[in-house]
Parts: sequence; structure tokens; C-alpha cells
Amino acid sequence: MAVDESTPLLENSQAKTKTPLPKVQLGLTLFVLFSEPMSSLYIFPFINQLIRELGVTGGDDRKIGYYAGVIESLFFVTQALTVLYWSRLSDHVGRKPVLLVGLAGLSISNLCFGISREFWAFVASRCIAGALNGNVGVMRSVVGEITDTTNMAQAFTLVPMVFSVGASIAPLIGGGLVKPHDRWPELFSGSFWVRYPYFLSSAISASFTAFSFLIIALFLKESLPSKRRGKSELQEERGSIGGQVDTPGGEDTSPIPIRTLLKTYSVIIPIANYGLLGLVDIGFFALVPLFYATPVEIGGLGLPPFTIGLIMMAFSVGNGLFQVLFTARAIERFGERRVFCSAVLVFFPIIATFPIMSWIVEVQKEVGLAIWVLIFAQLLLWAVVDMAYAVICVLVTRASPDKYSLGTMNGLSQATTSTARAMGPATFTSLFAFSKEYNLLGGNLVYVLLLILLCLLVFLSRRLPELKKDKQ
Repeated sequence: MAVDESTPLLENSQAKTKTPLPKVQLGLTLFVLFSEPMSSLYIFPFINQLIRELGVTGGDDRKIGYYAGVIESLFFVTQALTVLYWSRLSDHVGRKPVLLVGLAGLSISNLCFGISREFWAFVASRCIAGALNGNVGVMRSVVGEITDTTNMAQAFTLVPMVFSVGASIAPLIGGGLVKPHDRWPELFSGSFWVRYPYFLSSAISASFTAFSFLIIALFLKESLPSKRRGKSELQEERGSIGGQVDTPGGEDTSPIPIRTLLKTYSVIIPIANYGLLGLVDIGFFALVPLFYATPVEIGGLGLPPFTIGLIMMAFSVGNGLFQVLFTARAIERFGERRVFCSAVLVFFPIIATFPIMSWIVEVQKEVGLAIWVLIFAQLLLWAVVDMAYAVICVLVTRASPDKYSLGTMNGLSQATTSTARAMGPATFTSLFAFSKEYNLLGGNLVYVLLLILLCLLVFLSRRLPELKKDKQ
């Protein structure tokens, strides 16, 4: 083949051609993700009632929040402690076996939760669920391996939508199916349902996860390059991070040691951004319903729980659609780094809306049109901020030194965000109460501390590398 002036142009045009998404394998992978909110969030509507009926508070309802918080957070605490090891294991044995173990663990632990009658048993079942579930980090590795640089961002934008749908459906199942003997006595009239009033919700969640286990076992293809049977294993739907599907003979397929990764600047920067983004975001997520529910005289909006639930559900659905419609296009036009840096800056006006709304309500003595406009603006800007999650997933994936260490990379990043999800809500809600109780900085101390963390996140975001669009 002769080489002339047109050759580089042809190659560049081919490099820019967008690879179609591997729809079947990506859909199966997202199905795994859907199982996590279905298994971890279904208990939230009835957990306070369950604690009250257990009698562990001694009749003091003020202690219900403490015990409920323990059960709610233990899933994320144990997940944070073990997710790195599951991700690391997936670099050795493959993604599919680890995903199957996680799904089996979720199914079994949910059944155990449904037949528990003592507080320690509920605690144990939630710990088992979190400890055996490293699926989120492994799932992101699979997405990185079945896509390439031309369609990776588009694939990752589907993640928040799937999670949002699961987070919306799970509470409906949990709250709608408790105590079936009272709601449908003709169908659930036996003593079993009286003795285990929360079993039906748990069983539905466990059944869904068991169904996911079966589907993944039958149809999901192994994506770890070193474990693929041959060159055609995923050739039909597109290969790995670097477009390399096969493992060259004699190539070292062992993942890079964790200590080496932690000493690598290009690895630590995206992981640090991911962890700090998760901390700031979970802090805001915890403050929103608390601020909306806090009485007006204390500095909140005094909204009823039903209204808050509708607001949060509407946001979940709208946010998922927003990510699908706009995130991939923004990344394609402006690049990953610019989108991430811009998205985190949007946190500043979001946080500022809290004291502004407090001041308006204090003046007007009611939640009027101005407050509803600010709520809409706050949640719309929050959707813009959430664009950063798809971007940071791409940045973490692309920062992997080689394709055999991708599981460890995602394990490290997921461990940081799981830690934030476990510790963040209690920390920021306690700071909110502390600020209001002692009127620190006019009751706004928690927002100031959140802004300090945000400034650190902005600083770290400026250290992220600029990715080359045509890198293959």
C-alpha cells in the first residue's frame, strides 16, 4: 500500500469513528448494577417501624434513629472494607465469578433479613450483604473492558439512570409489601406472615437477585482479557480498554501491586477526586431531606415527609434522563476534564441555596413561590453536578496502567466512595444539628465546612489529566 498525504487523514477518520455500544453485554452488566439498590435500599421505608417493634430502644422513640442508622449504614461500611479485595480478586479469577458471588450473597442475606427476629440477626444479615458484594467496582471494570475510548462515556452515563430507577423502585417494594397479612389476609393468612411481617419484601428482593444470578451465569461473557478463551470471545460486541481482545503470548497478565498503584500520581489523582466528590455529594444528599423537613423556626422549610418523598422521586427520574440526554454529548464536545471541572464548580451555588432559602422563609414565614423556584433550581443544578460521576468513571478507567489492573483501580475508587457513603450522612447531619443547636455562624457552620471540602475538590480537579480523544 502506497503512503501518500491522504493516509494520515484516513487513519484519523477511522480513529474517530464511534464504536456501537455492546448492547447485550452492557445491558447484562447494568442489570447487575440494578440489583444493588434493589437489595440495599428496600429496607428504608420500614426500618424505623421494625426497630420500634423489636423493642431494643426500651420504649424511647428518640433512640430509633440510632439503631436504624446502624442497620442502614452497615451494608456500606462492610462493602467499603471488602470491595477492594473483591475487585482485586476479579483481576485474578475473572469478573464473572466475583459478580456471581456478590449476587448470591445479596440473595441469601436478604432472605436471612426476612426471617430475622433479633436485632443482632438483622445486623449480621446486612453485614453479610455488604461483605459479599463488591459488584459495583467489578461492574465498572466490565464496562471499561467491553467499551473503548469512543463509546465509554456513553456507556457510563447509563449508570446513574439505572441506579436511579432501582433506587425509586426498591422503596416501593419495601414499603408496599410489609405486613401482607394485614393488607391481603385472604392470601397471607398463615401464622408465618404474622411472625415474619417483613419477609415478603425481603423475599421479593432476594428473588430478583437470584434471577439476576441466573441470567448473568447463563449469558454474561467474561471480559477480563487474561481469562477470555480466545480472540473471538467478545469480538462481536467490541473489546477492551485499548481495543486489544486477545492476550499476547508470554505477556505478564498479573495485576500491578496495590502499593505501586498508590505511589503512581496519575492513578491517585482521579481516585482522590472520586472519593472527595462522593463525600461532598453524599453530604449534600443527606442535608437535602433534612433541611426540607427541619421546622421553619429552626432554619428549615418544614415540608411534610410525603412532599419530600415526591420531590426526591421526581429528582431521581429527572436526573437519570438528564444524564442520558446530555452527559455523553457534553463529554464529546468539551472533553472529560473540562466537564468534570465545570460540574464540581456548580456545587457552589447549590450549597448557597440553603442559607438563602432559610433567609427567605424567615422573612416570608411560609414556603412560597420563591422557595419552590429555588428548590427546582437546586435540584436542576444537582443533576448538572452528577455529570461528574460518569466523567470520573471514565477517568479512573483510562488511568489504569494496564488492562490487567483495572479491577484493582475500580476497587480503590469504589472503596473511597463506599467509605464516604457509610460515614458521610451521619457526619453531615450531626454537623447540621450541631450548627443549629449552638447557632454557629448563624446556624451555617455545616455549609462552610462543606464549602471547604468543595474548594479542595476544585483544587484536585485541576490536577486531572487532559485525555486525548483519539487515544486507542
